[in-house]
Amino acid sequence: MLNCGIVGLPLCGKTTVFNVITKAGAEVKPYASGKTDPNRAVVSVPDRRFDKLVEVYQPKREVPAQVEFVDLAGLSKDASKGAGLGNAFLSFVGESDALVHVIRCFDNPEVPHPEGDVAPARDWEIVEMELIFRDLSVIENRLNRLNSKKKLQAEEEKEKDLLERCRKFLLEERPLRDMEMTKEEIKLLKGFAFLTVKPELVVLNLDETQVDESSIPGMEAFKKLAADRNLQVVKLFGRMEMDLLDLDEEEQKEFMADLEIEEPGRERLISAAYRLLGLISFFTVGKDEVKAWTIRENSTAVEAAGAIHTDLARGFIRAQVVHYDDFEANNFSMAKCREKGLLRLEGKEYIVKDGDIIEIRFNV
Repeated sequence: MLNCGIVGLPLCGKTTVFNVITKAGAEVKPYASGKTDPNRAVVSVPDRRFDKLVEVYQPKREVPAQVEFVDLAGLSKDASKGAGLGNAFLSFVGESDALVHVIRCFDNPEVPHPEGDVAPARDWEIVEMELIFRDLSVIENRLNRLNSKKKLQAEEEKEKDLLERCRKFLLEERPLRDMEMTKEEIKLLKGFAFLTVKPELVVLNLDETQVDESSIPGMEAFKKLAADRNLQVVKLFGRMEMDLLDLDEEEQKEFMADLEIEEPGRERLISAAYRLLGLISFFTVGKDEVKAWTIRENSTAVEAAGAIHTDLARGFIRAQVVHYDDFEANNFSMAKCREKGLLRLEGKEYIVKDGDIIEIRFNV
């Protein structure tokens, strides 16, 4: 299962955000504890379509899509030089498939900001530069080994050229995720576990007084940074939403209405993280089970079959497909979808769309 590593400076509220996302109840401390072992939790991906299919079919078993979140230790300034938890932190980041970068926007005199004041753009740059420095050190080590050889093989020459390009890009203080690369080049770099190549989502951790952007220190500078760097951003009222978890559903709705918050940040964040990982969901439905299956974007019908069971991929004949939107528009009637040609048979190369309802026909 793919996972999102939650990163950020110490005392930015990462564990609070982790608890909001996962409802895991991990311990939240008002100081940097020095703990290195990450908190982990698997959560269901909110999906209105899945909920409606469960309502329609009333199955014996329901299985939503899932994704894992990992609450990593706080990254200190100069971690790439060994400060704070140094390499212990960076190794855990390397195991993540995507990064959820939490930035502190709230002020709390009882929990001083490690940099002295609240400045979202500066905090983002501190963490980003530590990840860049770490990737540069990996590249320097590999290039030194390649340069020490008297003669390089063709594959090594190709690797060296690519690493030189990466090095130049990083020295311009740009993450590798922004560098144009072919599929072959991406595959070549995979073994290096570069940190800046991982997709990133920024979470602005707010308090309940910061509904209006004007109350967020340094917000204009951050908005410019986010636009320049094309950052994906989600706002979350971390502490407040963690406290909301203790209330029943009706009380939660009333509280959110008072603050003019339409949708829990938790749901927006989980859905955004799922998309960040390049994942989509397709559904299998019936009275026994309604299940949301997770596959990568641009997966074929036979790959979707393999996600269900290898035998279905091996003996694949056809996939019977209808998209959820068409199913809903026709009063959740497969018969009506068939009459209108919306329920169709697709072959192995069909590219599955997010929200497809699929039945695999196979013979082993």
